[in-house]
Amino acid sequence: MGKTDNGIVTVTTCWADENLYYPLHAVPYSPAHHFPEGKKDPGFRTKLQIAAELAGTAKAAGVTFRAVAADCAYGDQDSFRRQLGAAGLPFVMALKPSHGTWAYGKDAYTPVDAAHAPTWTDPDNPGDWTGVERTFRDGHTETWWAADARLGWWGPDGNVRLVVATTDPATLPAHTTWYLATDLPRPGGPREADSPEPAADLHEIVRIYGIRHWIEQSYKQIKDELGWADFQVRSDTGIRRHQTLVTCAFSFCWNTWFSRPPEVPSATATPEPPRKPGQPERGPSQIPPAPPGQLAPRDTGRPGLARPLDQPPAMLASLDERTPTTRTPSPDKRPRRRPPTGPLHPGLTNHR
Repeated sequence: MGKTDNGIVTVTTCWADENLYYPLHAVPYSPAHHFPEGKKDPGFRTKLQIAAELAGTAKAAGVTFRAVAADCAYGDQDSFRRQLGAAGLPFVMALKPSHGTWAYGKDAYTPVDAAHAPTWTDPDNPGDWTGVERTFRDGHTETWWAADARLGWWGPDGNVRLVVATTDPATLPAHTTWYLATDLPRPGGPREADSPEPAADLHEIVRIYGIRHWIEQSYKQIKDELGWADFQVRSDTGIRRHQTLVTCAFSFCWNTWFSRPPEVPSATATPEPPRKPGQPERGPSQIPPAPPGQLAPRDTGRPGLARPLDQPPAMLASLDERTPTTRTPSPDKRPRRRPPTGPLHPGLTNHR
C-alpha cells in the first residue's frame, strides 16, 4: 500500500466451467526497455499480444471453449478485441463504466449512459430487461437483469454487442453491475445465420462472465497456497520451470480431489456431467469431501513449506545426489562465498 514495486508479470490462460478451473499456458512478460530496439524490437510483445497468442495456442491445442472471458483490463482494449476477432476467437469481456466513445448530441457516451436507455418500471414490468436467475456455489440464488444496449457502433445486431447485467436496472449499483462486450450474435438476429459461433442469449452471456471469476480463485490458490511467486532463481528458464512445476502441482490437486480411493469408494468426488439448467455458475452447491488417506499426516510447521529435515537422510541424499554421510571439511576451511545479488534476468526483475 502506498508504493509501487517492480515485479515479474506473467500472462496466463485458465480454462473454467461450472465444475472446475484449469491452468493452460503461462508466458512471462518482458518490458520494452530490456530489448535493444525497445517496442520496435522483433522480440518484444505487449501483454495483450501475449494474451491473444495464448488464446490461439489453447485453441490449436484442441482445448474446447465457448468464449474468451476477461476483465476490463483486456475488454477496454480495441486492439485486443480485434486480435481475438481476427483469430476467430469469440469473447465476453468487461468494460469500465467510464469507457467512452464518440457520440452525437444526446446519444450515449459511456456504458452507464447506454444502460439507462432500455425501459424499466419494476420487476413486474421489466420493459426491455430480461430476468436472469443466478445460482451460486453455496446454493443461494439471485435474480439479475440483463439487456442489450447501444453505444456508438455497438448494438444488439452490431459486430460487437453491449450487454448490461445488474441487480437493479433503476440504480445500476456499482458493485453488482456488469458492462460486457461480446461478439456472439443474439438469437434471431441478422448475424446469426452467418456466424461461425452459435448464438448466445442474455442468460448465456451472464453465465459465461460469471464463470470468469473462477480465474480469480485460481490465482489465490496458485499464488498463495502453491507458491507461484516464491521462486528463488536467476534466469528466465528457471522462472518458467518453477511456474510449470506449480501448475503441475495444481493439476495434481484436482486429480487427487476427483480420484476414487480403492479402499473407500463412497468418499470420492467424480467429475460432474455438463451443466444443466439451474446448476450453480461456480460449481455444485455441496463440496465433495477430501479423499481419506491422501492428506498430510500433520502440519508441516510453516505454511507452504515442507520440512525436509523430517525425512530420512537417504531421501535427501537422493535429491542432492550425494551420500548421506558427513562431508569432510576442506583443508583451508574457508567459508563459501555467497552468489552476488542482482536481477533475475536481463528482461525481468525481482518479484514483489
